[in-house]
Amino acid sequence: MKKNTRINLLLLLAVVALAVLPLALGLGDHKEEPFTGADAEAETAITEIDPDYQPWFSPLYEPPSGEVESALFALQAAVGAGVLAYYFGLRRGRRQGEQRAAERAGKSPAPDAAGESTAERA
Repeated sequence: MKKNTRINLLLLLAVVALAVLPLALGLGDHKEEPFTGADAEAETAITEIDPDYQPWFSPLYEPPSGEVESALFALQAAVGAGVLAYYFGLRRGRRQGEQRAAERAGKSPAPDAAGESTAERA
């Protein structure tokens, strides 16, 4: 098995463990809402410590419901994922274009900073 494949499988296993273990171990069963966000947890802790606390500022936009807030968060995540996918796709396309241009010119591709050529990476 290749080194990269082994690393990818270990990372995937770690992500699955992080998602499944809290559910399997029953973490948060003693709470009314066991897996609330960090903002809600912080607000609860602050009001327990100092009930008269006044925030320094208020949000610019307060969504009308939790569903709208979740939808905006999902939209933000989707836009971020799209930007990252575009960037990495653009890099890969440029690398493949350089490789094809070098092959057409009859030259061997120039090695990159890591010392391996673009042909060796493909």
